[in-house]
Amino acid sequence: MQRALQQLRAADALRRVKEMESQDDDQQEKYVSYVNGLPATILINGLGQAAATLLSAAKGIKSDPHYFLYRHLQLWLCREEKEAPYAGAGDLMQAIVDGERGTYQRAQVEALAWLEWVKKFANAYLKKGVKR
Repeated sequence: MQRALQQLRAADALRRVKEMESQDDDQQEKYVSYVNGLPATILINGLGQAAATLLSAAKGIKSDPHYFLYRHLQLWLCREEKEAPYAGAGDLMQAIVDGERGTYQRAQVEALAWLEWVKKFANAYLKKGVKR
C-alpha cells in the first residue's frame, strides 16, 4: 500500500526529530529554535540562501544543530523517490545551484510543507520539560 505524500513527510519528520533525542538538551533546544525559524528564513530569502546560511552557521561542524537541520532537509529533498524535487542528488546545495527554476520552486514549497511536520514534532519531543 502506497502512503500519501503527507504521511511520508510526517514519517520522515518524526524520524529526524527522534534522531535528535540522542543529543544533549542544549543541542535539542538549538535545533528546535532553528526549525522554528527556518520557514520564515526560506520565505524571506529563498531555499538556497536559507540552506547556505545553515551550512555557514555550522562552520563545518557536523555535530552542530545547524548542520543536523541542513542534513535532514537534504535527506528529504534529495531522497530516492520520484516525488523528491532533487531525487537522488548527493548534495542539496549543488542540486539547488545546478537545478532549474521550476524544480527550485517545487523544492521550496516541499521544504516548507516538510518543515511544518518537523516543527510540530520538534516542539512536542525536544522541548525541555516535556515528558516522553
